[in-house]
Amino acid sequence: MKKLATFICLTFAAVTILKAQDKPNVVFILADDMGYGDLGAYGQKLIRTPNIDKLAENGLLFTQFYAGTSVCAPSRSSLMTGQHTGHTAIRGNYEIKPEGQRPLPDSTITLAKMFKKAGYTTGDFGKWGLGFVGSSGDPLNQGFDQFYGYNCQRQSHNYFPEHLWNNTQKVNLDNSFTNLQVYAPELIQQQALNFIENNQRKPFFLYLSYTLPHAGLQLPAANEEFEQYKKAFNEQPRAIKKEWDGNGYQPQAYPHAAYAAMVTTLDTYVGQVVAKLKALGLDKNTLIIFTSDNGPHREGGNDPEFFNSSGGFRGIKRSLYEGGIREPMIASWPGKIQKGRRSDQAGAFWDFLPTFAELTRQPVPAHVDGLSILPVLLSKGKQQQHEFLYWEFHEDGGRQAVRKGKWKGVKNMADLETSGWELYNLETDQKEHNDLAAQQPAIVKELEEIAGRSHRPSDVTEWNFKRN
Repeated sequence: MKKLATFICLTFAAVTILKAQDKPNVVFILADDMGYGDLGAYGQKLIRTPNIDKLAENGLLFTQFYAGTSVCAPSRSSLMTGQHTGHTAIRGNYEIKPEGQRPLPDSTITLAKMFKKAGYTTGDFGKWGLGFVGSSGDPLNQGFDQFYGYNCQRQSHNYFPEHLWNNTQKVNLDNSFTNLQVYAPELIQQQALNFIENNQRKPFFLYLSYTLPHAGLQLPAANEEFEQYKKAFNEQPRAIKKEWDGNGYQPQAYPHAAYAAMVTTLDTYVGQVVAKLKALGLDKNTLIIFTSDNGPHREGGNDPEFFNSSGGFRGIKRSLYEGGIREPMIASWPGKIQKGRRSDQAGAFWDFLPTFAELTRQPVPAHVDGLSILPVLLSKGKQQQHEFLYWEFHEDGGRQAVRKGKWKGVKNMADLETSGWELYNLETDQKEHNDLAAQQPAIVKELEEIAGRSHRPSDVTEWNFKRN
């Protein structure tokens, strides 16, 4: 009888695991302020990224994929909701004192909520920025079973914070601006690896919302990559004009080496995640997505031109030119996604929700702006194409951008003397140097009409355009 009971238990466990494996795990890795050109797979020459490059080698690399917009919170809102920044609830970096950002509304349908409805365990490890602890936007109220990291994106500008959050529990750390001891990314990474270990027998959605390589340019005291890059670049220390008082970004004497080491540290973390999946036998049943929330930054002493971080495109973070919103995007799934492929499919953050809905056989929510890109990922079926892609940015007077086929329009809302539109043919001018607005008034008018109908009024006054 004991043998029979043992056999039944083992059989039940095996069936449970098989059912779990019918649902692929999804690991979504989001870098913070990483440019299109910061990875070896996208042409980077100075920074080592072997693990992420391996993902591209073993999977699918996109060349025309875009973030939600060109700064953190609205781009992540677009990712979570499947809506572009003319529709999604959070359209700017709206700060709430003392700690946090404007929250997503209760009614929001997010990626995490959708995965939970499909029977997945969900976890977010890193930076949130879409609602302070206990608010409607708290990750625990937006579909995540577990959260560990920075709730507030402003707090994440310091990699040696005084606290992090474990769900709604504050985790105090032995740090102050004069005592930088505990490097937060290492704690967050360990919690993420634990999540994989603890949920290996059931399907999971793991959102790795890393803070690297966002400013400040900070690393642990003993970081081999930092020392190696200082030598490789023959970088001489820059004078620190003022002692850091804990406010703003900590000054960095070796900004080139620091930024490169932060990117390589992120790459190491990605390698650890892949290794953990392989060690647990989960790699063949796990879809990994890697991308970044917006273009490269020039904050805290960073120098994106030194690394060609924008990959030759015009603009950086806070710009709606290609360098501010076109991002690296890599998808890897052994046995499902063919190795070594490249795709010029034009897509954006709002495509992920319908893609994962199709993957998990969930209905696509109403008012979603995206299209499923599962056909191009799996090389099966006909891939739909966007009629257009649309972005908003609500700083510096405001900007809009529209891409329709080969045409890309960028509008400076602060330019009241003219229409404000610039027009570029991305087939012949990907660097957006030759403004064709004067020669193509009909195209400009068409893009103006698209922009006008794509902006849904917001209850936040500064997120509305006066001229719409």
